[in-house]
Amino acid sequence: MRFVDEFRDPDGARSVAEAIAATVTRPWTIMEICGGQTHAIVRYGIDHMLPDTISLLHGPGCPVCVTPAGIIDAACTLASQPEVILCSFGDMLRVPGHEQSLLTARTGGADVRMVYSPLDAVTLARENPTREIVFLAIGFETTAPTSAMAVLHAERDGLTNFSLLSSHVLVPPAMRQLLADPTNKVQGFLAAGHVCAVSGYRDYHAIPQRFGIPIVVTGFEPLDILQGILLCVRQLEENRADVENQYRRAVRHTGNRYAQAAVEQVFKVQGQAWRGIGWIEDSGLALRSRFALFDALNRFTEVHVSPERETACISGEVLRGVCKPDDCPMFGNLCTLEHPLGATMVSSEGACAAYYRYRRVSGAA
Repeated sequence: MRFVDEFRDPDGARSVAEAIAATVTRPWTIMEICGGQTHAIVRYGIDHMLPDTISLLHGPGCPVCVTPAGIIDAACTLASQPEVILCSFGDMLRVPGHEQSLLTARTGGADVRMVYSPLDAVTLARENPTREIVFLAIGFETTAPTSAMAVLHAERDGLTNFSLLSSHVLVPPAMRQLLADPTNKVQGFLAAGHVCAVSGYRDYHAIPQRFGIPIVVTGFEPLDILQGILLCVRQLEENRADVENQYRRAVRHTGNRYAQAAVEQVFKVQGQAWRGIGWIEDSGLALRSRFALFDALNRFTEVHVSPERETACISGEVLRGVCKPDDCPMFGNLCTLEHPLGATMVSSEGACAAYYRYRRVSGAA
């Protein structure tokens, strides 16, 4: 398969791993931002191909994992209202709030439905004019454009029974917050290729300039990730801090201007709470006042997003690269794919799910 098989070539992977080993002269710690990259690293054993001096940390780039429990609570409250059909992506239905998940709410009688796209929710609104259709909109720069298009389609069609419960977040503010933390260990980033395919990487240049660390925009296949690590290590060894693009087959410097225009038209930037991480300034997207009709929290004023509470789950520390999934005493015994206690085990992109699924099968854990 073009653009897949050649990036999974074992001989090519070994060759890049050898180049990394020949380049590195001292310990370096690199964080991959995206949960999809984390799964590829663990699934293909990429971390085991690297010299012991290279440490990989897993970042906060899992959209399900960083969605606050308070948003789940608000979604469950909305779903409990008889006129509401609450829709979201499949992973979101299992994520626990403070009290319950959407799946639990559905078991209790709420009308909760899985959709594959926000546009499916618009279709549902068109087909059910006597019901209120609320879409729980989560994710990074990759999914925000389709949420924006859903609002624009609903406005175009004159729908008055469609709204978003928005929890979209942006990647660069989270990177800056991680780097500003006194406990930060990250010396280089692998940026998420699909995010940059939408946003471009113009805004990333300010991060190396301020923090003096390299960023390499990287894809998701084994050779992508190894090449990204090699580019990052070369910069570190040469004491350089630039933005480089390994994922040139999909990412351009300016990104997808059409998608960016849709997001800019519908959303404005504001501060946002991230699950397990806390408040990050300028990291969220809220509907502009022109689209207040499509804002679920504006339509259902009795529903509120509750503040985060402390739990026994260490997802937040995993997302900040402070520890790894198997550092958790509950990992693999009290917390499993079948009985997840936190979002990083629930999500198909979560780091805990990756360790549980691939390390246990391979016996590497």
